[in-house]
Amino acid sequence: MNYLKFKYGIDKFVALFLILILFPIILLISILIKLKLGSPIFFTQERPGLKEKKFILIKFRSMSIRKDEYGKLLKDKYRLTNFGKWLRETSIDEIPTLINILRGEMSFIGPRPLLVEYLNLYSNYERKRHNIKPGLTGLAQIKGRNSISWKKKFKYDIFYIDNLSFNLDMRIF
Repeated sequence: MNYLKFKYGIDKFVALFLILILFPIILLISILIKLKLGSPIFFTQERPGLKEKKFILIKFRSMSIRKDEYGKLLKDKYRLTNFGKWLRETSIDEIPTLINILRGEMSFIGPRPLLVEYLNLYSNYERKRHNIKPGLTGLAQIKGRNSISWKKKFKYDIFYIDNLSFNLDMRIF
């Protein structure tokens, strides 16, 4: 458990450093989102974290809020602009997640936080993914991200938790 204290301490230090260094980029991207997509600038969504405690994940918004004639949001494929695709492909949309790391809700490396709606679908084995803080990236992401099955993602998440170490974090990083 001493490694976790060290890991989370380093996470906060590095997150604060990156927020300060990236501030001009954060400001520029915020202005571009406001001009190209309008308000709000940030996308927020409730996610389960450590011990399944819910927190609000913060990202740059990458989709428009265009609605149909009934006031319902259009499907994602109609709301994702080229600018939004670029934000996602470059992972720039993830920069505000540094705030989650600074607040102690996330880590740089760990299982990605999934949707709250999935909580009641987990097996006891899969629930182990909540024994540590969720990560900005993790073993499942470097092993295939969206190209691997959910079963493999959970397998990698649990492997990470069972083998948590500085060396494993560095290999993932």
